[in-house]
Amino acid sequence: MERIFGKPLIPQREIEKRVRELGTKITADYDGKELLMICLLKGAYIFFADLVRNIQLPVMVDFMMVSSYGAGTTSSGSVKIIQDLSSPIKGKDILIVEDIVDSGLTLSYLYKTLKAKRPRSLKVCVLLDKVERRKHSIPIDYIGFTIPNKFIIGYGLDYQDKYRNLPYIAVLDISEVE
Repeated sequence: MERIFGKPLIPQREIEKRVRELGTKITADYDGKELLMICLLKGAYIFFADLVRNIQLPVMVDFMMVSSYGAGTTSSGSVKIIQDLSSPIKGKDILIVEDIVDSGLTLSYLYKTLKAKRPRSLKVCVLLDKVERRKHSIPIDYIGFTIPNKFIIGYGLDYQDKYRNLPYIAVLDISEVE
């Protein structure tokens, strides 16, 4: 019997279907272009891997690690680049892939930072969008799901570096883990 953690919000099959749809849309939008996809670690790695496999183009990939959370469940209010890109992006078509947009602080900071490096184009793809928490405006070109203001785990998202391996997305009841 499979053990369920958290209150399931988006089942695995629904995630798989939506990732296929996003891959089809991105394939059409970037046809004939050289696409460099940037994965924001750690939370987006599962979504990123599945998304890349659903894009029918020869894509390039790179990785960044950016944090505004630390070990807590709310943003610290400051953004820190922990791992930067491995190559220049000037003149390239860039797609940032993020797990979740909450306040928008991290993505807004990163978008401005990458835009200053003068890519040909810069777009954003997020798995989860928590619109009601938005404090910083950011253009999001591809959205997997819009979700309520709850703490989410699974499919790459964590609580204290646990639960990333869940194949579904769930709402974490903090009282269950503390």
